[in-house]
Parts: sequence; structure tokens; C-alpha cells
Amino acid sequence: MFETWRNAFKQEDLRKKILYTVFILFIFRLGSAIPTPFINPDALSAMVSSADFLGYLNIMTGGGLEQANVFAMSITPYINSSIIIQLLTVAIPALERLAKEGSEGQRTLKKITRYVTFALAIIQALGLYFMMRRTDGVLEYTTGFSGILAAITIIAVFTAGTAVVVWLGDRISEKGIGNGISMILFAGIISRGPAAAQTLWAWWQLGSSEPKYYFLVPFIIVVFIAMIMFIVLMNDAERRIPISYAKRVVGRKMYGGQNTHIPIKVNMSGVMPIIFAMSFLSIPNMIGAFVNVEEGGFWDKFFALFETSSWLYAALYLVLIIAFNYFYVAIQYNPIEIANNLRKNNGAIPGIRPGKPTSDFIARVISRITLVGALFLGLIAVFPIVFSAITKTNVSLGGTSILIIVGVALETMRTLESQMMMRHHKGFLE
Repeated sequence: MFETWRNAFKQEDLRKKILYTVFILFIFRLGSAIPTPFINPDALSAMVSSADFLGYLNIMTGGGLEQANVFAMSITPYINSSIIIQLLTVAIPALERLAKEGSEGQRTLKKITRYVTFALAIIQALGLYFMMRRTDGVLEYTTGFSGILAAITIIAVFTAGTAVVVWLGDRISEKGIGNGISMILFAGIISRGPAAAQTLWAWWQLGSSEPKYYFLVPFIIVVFIAMIMFIVLMNDAERRIPISYAKRVVGRKMYGGQNTHIPIKVNMSGVMPIIFAMSFLSIPNMIGAFVNVEEGGFWDKFFALFETSSWLYAALYLVLIIAFNYFYVAIQYNPIEIANNLRKNNGAIPGIRPGKPTSDFIARVISRITLVGALFLGLIAVFPIVFSAITKTNVSLGGTSILIIVGVALETMRTLESQMMMRHHKGFLE
């Protein structure tokens, strides 16, 4: 990895792209230090820690929500917008045609995604404002002209912050290295590393009075490293379906006759099933935050079942991740279309007849691989909940965060390696 970065810095154009990416990320982190007016950060941090579903938003914003900065919503509206448009592309024929029209259609879809992002940002900012208004001490002004001015300012700042973050991500995608939105998400999550290290150090110092921390802290570090190694291993794992192309003569030339394969990755859907599941399970807690619940009553016990520390939440979380993983893979991969493309190009799977037998075989392979990938995602996501319940500590190893960090890091390294390979390729004439 270090060799790749060293070689990349030797190339002037790649060095400029890397430095440009670092500069944009610096601007993003600089904006994360600017507070939003009329909000008490300490009270907001307490509100975020008491509402489980806000913890999901806080993870995705790199802690920006609890810090009440101008990037408090970060790219969460854009992620939700992208998911919505991606799902609607399958359901709406007009959007499906745009997706198949090449670069021009993709540009149109990006414009639609940005418009939906802006609308979702306003809705999310309104929701956050009303939640803060219901919690005592979070807002400095809630009534009168000052309250109206505070509401307009907070909603406008949150919405504008999302627009700026998306714009910064687009700049990285155009002139920098890697996917800009992924890099912004990576920078936000990695920025919480020092705070996590301070927590571990504080626990280590508590070991003199509570010896269990002398064993817990090293164990957490070992588990953290093991999770990274496991994610790297599963991220690169794939099932290769062998393909043989028949020889055919066109004029005086012979084409085909080579053997290749179709790579099917174990983790085909990335972190999308986890995001789907977290969003779905946050609905009960979101409803509970907007209604007055009598302590110890039926609804109080009902909403308590959906807290992240409960075993029911962990079980539902695992089931939803598996279900959403199958759903996401189903809309991304069509075995019938793959089989038809193979037949059109005179390709076949050895021992499998073309047509329906080929599509059935591919469907079976994808189904099995999808189950393995779903269990992998479920294990990464649910393990921190189980670990916290067993150790009786408030530690969160951040399985989703680690998955995003490792995925973005590997994707960036592949981008660097591919660009260096293009620049070092000697061609066929040398």
C-alpha cells in the first residue's frame, strides 16, 4: 500500500489529484468546526445519545450531528436520495430508459438525484428542528420572532450544509481521486478515531480500580484488527463461473475460442443492506421521539424493544440485513439477461446448456453467494451490539463504520493502481 502511494506521488498529475482531494477534505473538516447558530451543542449531544435512531445519523455524519456544526446532516440526504432513485429506476420505465442511455442518461439521473436530495434535506432539517424544539435546553429561542428567526436559520444552515458537502464530493469525483461522496463519508467517520482512542485510554486508566479494563481494552483492539482483516478478506472474495466461447469464422478471421469467467463478489451490495435495515428499524424510535410516552406504560415498553441494546433489535437487524441483501442483489443482477448475453456472444458455461438451464444455474449460484454475503454483513453489523450486551459496556466497535472505511480505502487503492497501470503501460508497439 505504501509503495503504491509513493509511486503515485512520483507522477505529477496523480500527485495533483491527491493533493486536490486532501485540500477538499480539509475544507470539509474545516466546515465541520463551524457551529450552527441558536443551538446548544451540549444539550444536543445529550439528545443524540438518548435517541438510538439519531445515533445512526451521527455515525453517517462523522459526529457532526451531536456537535451541531453546519454539516450536521452531511451526505445522509444524498445517500437516501440515491437509494430512492436507484429503486425507482427498476419500478419506473422512464427512469430505466435513462439508466440505459449512456452518459447523457446518467447525467440526467444525477440531476434528478440532486433535486431529490435538496427536497429530502429540507424535510430532514425540519424533522431535526422539531425534535430539538421538543427537547428542553437544545434551542436558545423557541417562541416569538426570535424563535421564527432561529427556525429559519437552523433549517437553512442544515440544508445549505448538505448542498455544500455534495458539491465538495462532486469536485473530488471530477478532479480528485476516488468517489467523492465515499471520500467525504470516509473522512467524517475517520475523524472520530481520536475520540475513540481517548475513550480506550480512559478505560485503561480505570484499570487500577476495575481490573476488567486491563483485559477489555486489549481485547477490543484485537477484535478491531480482526474485523479489519475479515472485511478485507470478504471484500475481495468472489465466486468465478467459468465461461467458454465457441470459435466462429467471420470473413477470413477466426474469433472466440477463449476461456474466461464471470466474477461474482461475495459482498455484491456493499453497505446498502445495513443502511436499509438501520433506516427501517429507526422508524419506531423516530415515532417515539415525536409523541409523549408515559414512563413504564405499554408504549414505553414497546419502544424499548427497538433500542439498539435489546436482543429483539439485534435479531430483527440480522433478519432485515439478509432480506435487504437479497432484495438489493435481485434488482442489480438479472440471471436471464446474463444468460441471453452469453448466448448472443456464443458463450456457454461448461456442462450447462444455453438458455433456461444457464439462467437457472446462475440464479442458484447468486442465491448461495448472496446468503454468504448477507451473513457476513449481518455478523459485522450485529457483533458490536452483542459485544456491548455481554461486556456491559457502552462501547461500539462500529462494524458499519469499519466496513465503510475499509471499503473506501480498498476502492481508492484500486483507483490509484489502475491509473498508474494506464500511465506505465508500454503499449503494443514497444
